[in-house]
Order: sequence, then C-alpha cells, then structure tokens
Amino acid sequence: MSEIILHISSGQGPEECAWVVAQLAGVFAAEAAAQGLMCEPVEPVTGPCASALLRLSGDDVHAFVQARTGTIRWIGTSPFRPLHRRRNWFVAVKPAPTAEDALDFSDADVRYETLRASGPGGQHVNKTDSAVRATHVPTGLAAFSQDQRSQFANKKIARLKLAMLFDERRHRGAEDAKRALWSQNHALERGKAVLTYEGVAFRSR
Repeated sequence: MSEIILHISSGQGPEECAWVVAQLAGVFAAEAAAQGLMCEPVEPVTGPCASALLRLSGDDVHAFVQARTGTIRWIGTSPFRPLHRRRNWFVAVKPAPTAEDALDFSDADVRYETLRASGPGGQHVNKTDSAVRATHVPTGLAAFSQDQRSQFANKKIARLKLAMLFDERRHRGAEDAKRALWSQNHALERGKAVLTYEGVAFRSR
C-alpha cells in the first residue's frame, strides 16, 4: 500500500482561495473514500487556511494524486464578499516533497527538540512533551508539529515540513524560503486547471 502527502496551497491568493483550500480538503477526502482510499488531514483544517497537508494511502493512490496535481479552479461567489465580481478562484495541488527528494538534505544536519504541545489535540496535550521542532542547522530553517498523537508522528511531520522548506529554499533562494513555502499562487497557471469545481457543493465540471 502506497502513501502520499498531498499539499494544497492558496499561495498569495486572497481569503477566498484559503477557503477553497479548506473545502477541497473535505472534497478530496470524500472522493478518495469513494475510490476505496484513505485520506486524512495531517493537521487540523479549521476554517480558511493558506495551506493543507493530506495523507493519502491505498492501492491506487498514485492515479488519484496525479489526476489532482496542478491548478484547481473553483467557480462561485465569494463567501466573504458577495458583491465581488470575481467568480474564478485558483489553488495549487501537488505531492509534498520528501527529504529523499531534496538531494542536499541530510538528516544528520537536522536537530530535533521536543516541547510540550498546547491547544486542542487530546488528553496528551500539556501532559507529555509530544510536540517536535526540527531545525536544519546549516540553514537555520525550522518546522514545528504538535497535532499528531505521538512524538514519533510529530517528528515525522516536522521532518516533512522541513524538507518542504528546504526544497523551496533550493528553488527560490534562502531570502524568502519560509514565506515561499506557502506562496505559490503567483505560479498558478490560470486557464489550465486540471480540475474545476463549481458552487458551494463543489460539483465537478
């Protein structure tokens, strides 16, 4: 059984695009379930969010991800500005890069720190040091995870986020690496959407 982490990003888009990201997390979960696949958010998706990570697993997960990789268009009225004339909103979807994809990324250069988790997340919160911060020592890039149930799982997600930051740094330069991770909207190819959804029910077109 294969597993892929899918990254949905609103990039530099407005709040409507962040809203679409959150809605797509639910839409993809339903579509995956209909195909016999498992799909769950890596971290809680609550309200509009600039970025979401989904964990997908199953026998045909690669085909599912491939069909959704690229620009996704949503056609509808802004849920925040009903009088806004814009009707087309775009987000980006792609598999999250792994540490193995980043050729210069070495786990030997990563420092892990455990911290006490805070906020919602279950009985373990504020009782165990389950949260993890991963820092790439040579570059100073850091990523944090606290929403998984175990320290091991949080370490895995923090490492994944760090690999994503590292990949963005390699492609865009160190100056805006952290900001660039969640700022992909300018690269979206409008008019070349791989999938289009319409209305609040997110009907596929």
